[in-house]
Formats: sequence, C-alpha cells, structure tokens
Amino acid sequence: MSLPDRLSRRTVVLGLGAALALAGCGLTPVYGPNGGGTKLFGKVRPRDPDTPIDFVFNQRLAERIGPDSASAYDLDYRISVGAVGQAITTEEITTRYSLNGTADFKLTDKQGNVVTEGRVSNFTSYSTTGTTVATLAAEGSSRERLARMLADQVVTRLLAAASQLPE
Repeated sequence: MSLPDRLSRRTVVLGLGAALALAGCGLTPVYGPNGGGTKLFGKVRPRDPDTPIDFVFNQRLAERIGPDSASAYDLDYRISVGAVGQAITTEEITTRYSLNGTADFKLTDKQGNVVTEGRVSNFTSYSTTGTTVATLAAEGSSRERLARMLADQVVTRLLAAASQLPE
C-alpha cells in the first residue's frame, strides 16, 4: 500500500467519523432544508430608508435574505454613526477618522409581536491625507462599508433566532 492510498483511506475514515458526529448533534444548515434561513428568506420587510446609510443597509439585507416579496415580518432599526479622530499630527491636524456605528433592531410579526431584538456595533476608518474630493470619497466608502457590516451582523442575529419561528 502506497502513502497516497493510506492518506486517502485515512481521510475517508476521518471524514465519515466527523460527518457522523455532526449528524447526531442536531444542527442543520441555516440555508438547507428545514433551516432557519428558509423561514426568513423573502419574508422580512425592513423599514423605509431615511438616509444614504439606510439605503445601503436595506440593500445588503435584500442581498442576504432576499427582497420582501411575501413579507411576514417587519424589521425596524435605528443606525447611529459617530466619527472619532484617530491620528492627529503635531500640528493638530486629524489625518485618520474612525466611524463607530451601532444598529438597534427589532423584528416583529404582522400581529406586532416581537420575535427578536438587539444591538450590533462595528467600526471602520478612513484617511484624510488626500485632496478634499478624495477625503469625501473615502468617508462615503467607509460609511457604505459600515452599513454593510452592520446589516451582515443583523442578518446573522436574525438567522440565529429563525429556528424558533413558525413554519
């Protein structure tokens, strides 16, 4: 028996053992059959956006859990963003900002019952060392990244709570 044969047999035996161990733990893939993702996909309607960051947030929600074609749940959220100077020169010029953001969210069913709620937070940063146009573009890009990160975190929380939702 050659070394590749032993490795491939060992890999198969270890892979089967791992699969059997996971099969007995009761976990199901979130987007698999009977997973929580199927209970939310296309069924969550986020509140109407008010700001550019809300538009990006809603867009990312639609990418992750589908557009609200048959909404069974309403998602209310509030995003707050604050800028904090991170790098200051000896001339007291700020050359880097950190954007700290939080999103408070509440998922309710059509009867108004709260399904899940919570708060997520994240941060991103941008540099101000270029021209004014470059700085504004960097800030806008940073805000978009922050909105997408917050939306991803909210989706993760919603998917974690989806297993308790009715079919």
